[in-house]
Amino acid sequence: MSTPVVECVPNFSEGRDVRRVEAIVAAMRVEGVHLLDWAMNPDQNRTVVTIAGSPAAVVEAAVRGAGKAAELIDLTRQEGVHPRIGAADVIPFVPISGIKLHQCALLARQAGLEIWRRYNVPVYFYEAAAARPDRANLDDVRQGQFEGLRNVVRNDSTRRPDLGGPGLHPTAGACAVGARKFLVAYNIYFDSTEVAMVRAIAREIRAATGGLKGVKAMGLLAHGRAQLSMNITDFEATPISQVYRKVASLALRHKAVLAEGEVIGLLPEAACERESDWMRQLAGFDPLTKILERRLAAPLVWPGDQPVSTER
Repeated sequence: MSTPVVECVPNFSEGRDVRRVEAIVAAMRVEGVHLLDWAMNPDQNRTVVTIAGSPAAVVEAAVRGAGKAAELIDLTRQEGVHPRIGAADVIPFVPISGIKLHQCALLARQAGLEIWRRYNVPVYFYEAAAARPDRANLDDVRQGQFEGLRNVVRNDSTRRPDLGGPGLHPTAGACAVGARKFLVAYNIYFDSTEVAMVRAIAREIRAATGGLKGVKAMGLLAHGRAQLSMNITDFEATPISQVYRKVASLALRHKAVLAEGEVIGLLPEAACERESDWMRQLAGFDPLTKILERRLAAPLVWPGDQPVSTER
């Protein structure tokens, strides 16, 4: 029987200060955990990290990352266009091999408990780890963002965290910890600065407003261009080529031109469509570094030079 491998993709509310981000990533260095990817986004002021390894080690790494983020990120001074409720905003656990989704949900519960115990950061559980049906959707959990949630939790018991509270951490907010299937973070840039146009396209394609199944989308200005930022949560039900065709059709209606695409984080081999238009349009896509299975075989070097630790 092969050793179980779980992936974790923490999202941190810092994407501009490389020293802070490196410190957070370095804090996640635990024996048995591989660093697969980390990407800073200054426009969204957000960093997405991908790690993988044995379940217990990955839980420990994620907890340490959340603790370092709580130490270094002050949400009362942080701003960005991406919704967030915490310094370590979301921490999803994803099954890769030898492990099932319900087992990842148990890992999420363990991680959430440790985040509260060690760092006094309240926790919400979402998707497969949700403790309540109304918290399965991450968007519902993050409604109001840090500022709105901070004010409402003291008076509305239905919005209080699953662990900790009733108030949020004064500077680190709360952490949403969950378990889910593999998600593809896919962005399309337009040859335009018209944010209203790309937001209109986002409304038409996102599942929540009657669009494509498993697609979350928002429009924003990034790197001086209009960007359609998407999370495709079920690429088996809705292949990325289908998403691209729909966006291209809507762009034509708006007389807009698709410039290029990008994948944030990693792409599983099963989601690749080699001869598709969307993959041809990816900027600087290197299969050796962007495909999950290949990166697992050749992980990144951890930032910093602190020794590997196995202490708990």
